Amino acid sequence: QVQVVESGGGLVQAGGSLRLSCAAAGRTFSSYRMGWFRQAPGKEREFVAALRWSGGMTRYADSVKGRFTISGDNAKNTVYLQMNSLKPEDTAVYYCAADSRSYSLYDYAYDYWGQGTQVTVSS
Repeated sequence: QVQVVESGGGLVQAGGSLRLSCAAAGRTFSSYRMGWFRQAPGKEREFVAALRWSGGMTRYADSVKGRFTISGDNAKNTVYLQMNSLKPEDTAVYYCAADSRSYSLYDYAYDYWGQGTQVTVSS
């Protein structure tokens, strides 16, 4: 069984910063990639950023490019999302996901998901 646990959400004013953390743990689990998604009230879940351990490749949604940075520690199956210049439209539940099946950063089907952490940006 693999558990994915996010932390670091909270309330911040527009223009501020937050750092989300995520750890994926399982007895023999080793991920190929990890990603962040978010879901705002009344909207579908959307891709935010992803990191592939092999080659250190990253990919970002256009809406967060230049403001958010994904990084991590492969050995610990841990990934971070540094969010700067936050906007009210970034308000959402942020989900972390891990996968040991695909290397593609364009494949949004991840095997394991966390419960989510709330990020609220006030104007």
